[in-house]
Amino acid sequence: MVSFGKSTLWKRLSPSQLNAAIQIFALLAIFFEGYDQGVMGGVNAAPDYIDEVGIGKNGVVTKAIHQGGIVAIYYLGAIIGCFGGGWMADRIGRIDATFYAAIFSTIGGALQAASISSDMILVSRVVSGLGTGALTGIIPVYCSEIANTAHRGRFLGLVFIANYLGISVAYWLAFGLAFVDNGQSALRWRFILAFQCIPALFLLVGIKQLPDSPRYLTAVGRHEEALDVLVHVRGGELTPAIQAEHQMMVDAHTRNADKHSNAFEVFTILFGMDKRGGHITRRAWLCVWLQIMASWTGITAVTVYSGVLFRQAGYSTITQDGLSGGVNSIGIIGTIISAWCVDRFGRRVNLMWGAFGLACVNFIAGGLYEAVRQGGDANRITPGAILMLFFFNLIYAATWGTIAFLYPTEIFPSEMRALGNGFGVTGWAIGCGWTTLVNPTIFDKLANRTYFFFGGLNVIWIPIIYLLYPETNNRTLESIEVLFSPASPFVWASERAYAQRELAGSPDAKNVERVSYELENVEQKGGMSRHVDQV
Repeated sequence: MVSFGKSTLWKRLSPSQLNAAIQIFALLAIFFEGYDQGVMGGVNAAPDYIDEVGIGKNGVVTKAIHQGGIVAIYYLGAIIGCFGGGWMADRIGRIDATFYAAIFSTIGGALQAASISSDMILVSRVVSGLGTGALTGIIPVYCSEIANTAHRGRFLGLVFIANYLGISVAYWLAFGLAFVDNGQSALRWRFILAFQCIPALFLLVGIKQLPDSPRYLTAVGRHEEALDVLVHVRGGELTPAIQAEHQMMVDAHTRNADKHSNAFEVFTILFGMDKRGGHITRRAWLCVWLQIMASWTGITAVTVYSGVLFRQAGYSTITQDGLSGGVNSIGIIGTIISAWCVDRFGRRVNLMWGAFGLACVNFIAGGLYEAVRQGGDANRITPGAILMLFFFNLIYAATWGTIAFLYPTEIFPSEMRALGNGFGVTGWAIGCGWTTLVNPTIFDKLANRTYFFFGGLNVIWIPIIYLLYPETNNRTLESIEVLFSPASPFVWASERAYAQRELAGSPDAKNVERVSYELENVEQKGGMSRHVDQV
């Protein structure tokens, strides 16, 4: 694999400028993922696209399965891309792997915009999925490894604002272009597909100017470089806290120096045949199912099929498109809330309360729509049901929308963290692809009672999180290893092992306390600024 020359431009930046640059490029990558996720809603509504790729005639879809396949095949590419990109990131570094992922993303976007047949759009969707899957697998890991322990969730939460921003931009662009030539122009779908190349090109140009993750550098034995990066992103001065954090990374590398990920290890891990220890298989399935549960909260129904729901409510086309954009735009506010809550209350509490809130919203929306079905006044009741969709996206973005991507970046060892995060992205791709395919059938069969179905699933997710997902908040990435040392999969066994490690006075445990104490002191003295500086 070719590795291009390393840039030292980042050394000329102040710590606050470097942290801002890291967040900006992370935002670009996640913006691309969000935009690509939401773009097909506007594309599928364009009559010229329907005729061009042969899924209908005169702007009317006659091959619904074919249409769904074009949307869903993207997620197949994403699954392959997340593992391929993760493996590359563990081998050649987070920055170089992101560069290659941006190449695939740019090519995929250009090919989609130039598509002249069903075969071409299918191939280009796979290529784009490869790039998106790789970016989604690598960037959260990079953010998690750069961020300090106390604000890891906030850092990624702020980055994931770009996810909803991308989805919203895709919807609003489609909304505006629907007025060009009464929506009949090829520009309506080709432009919004080509637009995704812009953030990918910015990534290509700028990503190589950033330093690699200090934890990756430590994992490959480049300890001095790792310390240099760590000092620069933590404030510019070598402090006891930074020395302790770096030593923990070195110790973790020493313990796992003979363990390296490989492209085929994915299968041995999934089927419980991995020999590296540490219950990696359990961690992988926790990540897969966390994202599948997130998809089955009902989010894909709200995101992808919100227009259908508004049409069933009797709104005009313009109102439908405007409301769809609004539903997704409110997710930006939810992600801001998440950045504030995820480190304050922890991953588990946010997930459980999020599931409870989503269940309530689903039940209320289903009940309101049921009242309309039973002869209630639609003009008075339907706006309340629509309001529930806005609340749904707000709650989801504030809880599951960020944590489902954060958690997998925290629970794998450094030498395979990017590959391990691929299991989370795989769960996301399976969950989104699965629900995208079956949602039309579910709504066709159950109509508004689909909300009761999703509400019931959210209730089920609460005990699953309580029993099986240990807390990672305010714990260093190295110390989290202890949580998965017991043979028992239950949370109380993980917490007991962590407490015993601290009571035993292990070096790692002492370093955890020391790092947390020092970081708090640095913050209180103003050594780190808010938001982008708290990395």
